[in-house]
Amino acid sequence: MNRSLFISFEGIDGCGKSTQVKMLMNQLDKNDIKSLLVREPGGTPISEEIREVLLKNRDDKMAERTEALLMTASRAQLTQDIIIPSLNSGLIVIADRFKDSTLAYQGGGRGVDLGFLVQLNEFATYDLDPDITFFIDITSEEGRKRQSNGDLDRIENAGLSFQEKVREQYLKLAHMFSHRFIIIDGVLSPDEIHQKIWSEIQNRKSL
Repeated sequence: MNRSLFISFEGIDGCGKSTQVKMLMNQLDKNDIKSLLVREPGGTPISEEIREVLLKNRDDKMAERTEALLMTASRAQLTQDIIIPSLNSGLIVIADRFKDSTLAYQGGGRGVDLGFLVQLNEFATYDLDPDITFFIDITSEEGRKRQSNGDLDRIENAGLSFQEKVREQYLKLAHMFSHRFIIIDGVLSPDEIHQKIWSEIQNRKSL
């Protein structure tokens, strides 16, 4: 490996991105390729504490700006402590969500100004962008079906209309950042999705 690679996975809740992250990590491991998985929010002791505050179901309503600032605070710690050092050491870093989640959820879903969030993200991530972002696209109805048997966190509980706003924003982001966004139909089987992801990575980098 002559250089690192930073790959992020995005999508509404229930899209199957975490399954694809695990499948990709297994594929890299089988090929003896050194990689690291991080998740958002979380990934460091400080970021995990912020995650608990963000996702806990509560009676009092969290302000949209509070949510955006907490998300990016968690990201800033993760980027500084884990992601940048790992990329500098030549690892492939796989992120289960990164900066586009804030633009989609807090921008599209909560209505926080997108221009402000873009600048806030750049500050939090030291201007770091993923090399490839896989957006696994499903409808909000399909996402809710897939979550029917699980306990939902505060953001997952925001409702179908919220999730659909998030999805619409992701589609806009895919157009805005078309040089790194890859849209994948989330209705395909997990194996079919994985093969598309693996082929795209191989096309971008000699593995």
